[in-house]
Amino acid sequence: MSLLKIVTIPSPNLREKSLTLTKAEITKLSGLIKDMIETMYSSDGIGLAAPQIGKNIRLATIGKEATPNNEDWVIINPKIIKHSWRQIIGEEGCLSVPGINKDVSRYKKITVKAVNQKGVAFTFEAEDFFARVVQHEIDHLDGILIIDKE
Repeated sequence: MSLLKIVTIPSPNLREKSLTLTKAEITKLSGLIKDMIETMYSSDGIGLAAPQIGKNIRLATIGKEATPNNEDWVIINPKIIKHSWRQIIGEEGCLSVPGINKDVSRYKKITVKAVNQKGVAFTFEAEDFFARVVQHEIDHLDGILIIDKE
């Protein structure tokens, strides 16, 4: 495992939409996923999206402190397919926007369709802090940063 360099603003790749991964591409990601999880923890992050390490692919890791089962999650090609009408404002920071914490409004509850690191599709519900982290990482995959949020 090796630590990856975290890309920070104003790097242009943070503003690009990331590419959807094919099943063949997903099967080659295990080393990168391990490195992303290691980098996320060593940087004191709770999530890390591939654009934050300079790769514009639809891949993100979520730290176990945010997940319902206390395990690290890997979400590939995630898409929010349903969300609550209710939104909650909470403070967020971002490894790619150092030194800035900002109140951001996020859906309280979301349903997400994604693919795991074996290429198997799954759907999950996320609520509260877990939902906030997932939405933050999906924003990265769409080229959106917390400084873009109202």
